[in-house]
Amino acid sequence: MLCVLADYAAAVLAGVAQQLITAATVAKVNAQVAEEAVVVVVEEEVVVVVVAVVTLKASSQGPHLKICLSDTETRKKEIAAFFGQTSHETTGGWPTTPDGPFAWGYCFIREVNPSAYCNPSSIAYPCAPGKQYYGRGPIQLSWNYNYGQCGEALGLDLLNNPDPVATNPVISFKTTIWFWMTPQSPKPSCHDVITGLWIPSEADELAGRLPGYGTTTNIINGGLECGIGSDSRVEDRIEFYKTYCDLFGIEYGDNLDCFHQRPFGFGLLLNTK
Repeated sequence: MLCVLADYAAAVLAGVAQQLITAATVAKVNAQVAEEAVVVVVEEEVVVVVVAVVTLKASSQGPHLKICLSDTETRKKEIAAFFGQTSHETTGGWPTTPDGPFAWGYCFIREVNPSAYCNPSSIAYPCAPGKQYYGRGPIQLSWNYNYGQCGEALGLDLLNNPDPVATNPVISFKTTIWFWMTPQSPKPSCHDVITGLWIPSEADELAGRLPGYGTTTNIINGGLECGIGSDSRVEDRIEFYKTYCDLFGIEYGDNLDCFHQRPFGFGLLLNTK
């Protein structure tokens, strides 16, 4: 599945796996659930990722762990969607790549053609002098307001020091999980969409935004990729997702693309490619 990952990605997955296992222990998840795990082979190392979604939630008492459990197929579908989207964001494949282009996710830590990604209108999260907020990490977190919000949730000063999103494997994945789990109106979270927790409004339905993988693409980069008909970037995301679904032996579900969805508008993540 991820046999072409670099050592960096292997370290990231190992760190996240340990965090998930620790979180499951802290939350006293029963042994039956803890044993339902996805085994990922990376460079001949076996990494066990507990099939439970673990996220950091900010509260008045500080960050705390939340365990979200669902049926096994739904959990596998979410992992397939998560790795499908992040593999696209970090892909290094091309049409004639050995083993095919969809065996080549997690190849880049930083955006290939970086720029400042500073939005001066974000008063709450102003750009720090000399800092750039280009895509970093598995989800390629971009823009000052994303770094600001994410850092606030995780208790990190990512506005003044954004580079740990690329250099620290644990922080890198924490920011990606934060993005995946965090809704921002009118956008739901990717987690809620792919697990079936999100119920589209009448406005969503009229805009073609329905439960399914395609709406997670709309959340991530809909302003550039959705509602414009067939798009190679969207197709690439779908093929990565299908690759992981096939490895898990699960169905893809409906509404895989966002070709005819109207974008949600501006939100958590913009132009990562």
